[in-house]
Amino acid sequence: MRIVVTGSAGFIGAAVVERLLARGEEVLGIDNHNNYYDPALKQARVDRFLEHPGYRHARLDLGDEKALDEVFHSFAPQRVVHLAAQASVRYSLQHPQSYLHSNLLGFGHVLECCRHAAVEHLVFASSSSVYGANRKLPYTESDAVDHPLSLYAASKKANELMAHSYSHLYGLPATGLRFFTVYGPWGRPDMSPILFARRILSGEPIQVFNYGHHRRDFTYIDDIVEGVIRVLDQPATADPDFDPVKPSLLTSSAPWRIFNIGNDQPVELLYFIELLERFLGRQAKKELLPMQAGDVKDTWADISALRQATGWAPSTAIEPGIERFVAWYLSYTKSCKEHITTL
Repeated sequence: MRIVVTGSAGFIGAAVVERLLARGEEVLGIDNHNNYYDPALKQARVDRFLEHPGYRHARLDLGDEKALDEVFHSFAPQRVVHLAAQASVRYSLQHPQSYLHSNLLGFGHVLECCRHAAVEHLVFASSSSVYGANRKLPYTESDAVDHPLSLYAASKKANELMAHSYSHLYGLPATGLRFFTVYGPWGRPDMSPILFARRILSGEPIQVFNYGHHRRDFTYIDDIVEGVIRVLDQPATADPDFDPVKPSLLTSSAPWRIFNIGNDQPVELLYFIELLERFLGRQAKKELLPMQAGDVKDTWADISALRQATGWAPSTAIEPGIERFVAWYLSYTKSCKEHITTL
């Protein structure tokens, strides 16, 4: 198949591209390589498959409607995995305009391109942050998500609604995935694994919000990619039993679905740090702080709907997952230092 992956230089996007190429798909990756974090890491991810004969790369901003329409028209994709977004709850507190541009305007352009290209299935990234002020655990897709605690969360909820409208109006099959704290090799440097690992190794203190008593449903990247691929292979369909008098939040009369995708095993932040210390062989200096604005205390995914629909289940426990992450991080930082030394 011909598949577009937006955010192909990103953490999850690059991993999805690799898996699709490995099974023989033709992939067009789209990414703007912005400087939200080190573009060198983004380029290093893409370099892993840039020369693959089944891959082509378009460096553009999703806000550029004309350029996006041109690459869609030229490539004529059958399916789309939309992973590009301005990420991070914390960054959204100070830079709301980035979320309006990328997550709302950009996604609107993707939907239009999918409509005109008669795409067979759009799989798009939502987030566990949509559960917001909800304190019922574990989170299920049938829970209300009407009280977002950040603009990032609000933009992801808006994406779910925007996709539903296109599914209803134009018959575009669309499935949203609510990701829960993805980690692993090639991860984002603004997330706790790399932030903490770098500071622990340099002897700098790490900021531990909520005094380390957060619980997060850490989900290993390989498990996430497997879930994305399984969903992509099963285009959303309308629910013939949908009752408009008592509407379900899980299905629709349109070909639209929403799934949680997580590990279903919440881990306390202090234990997460303990594992980093164990595999790095260093003790962390902890700066214990209260809860930060826009944050939530716990996340926990009920993944029964995704398991039932696709047979998917996570297979990586937190201990081997952190061990693999640390091994990659040490190798990657060593190669970066060697490269800098030779310049």
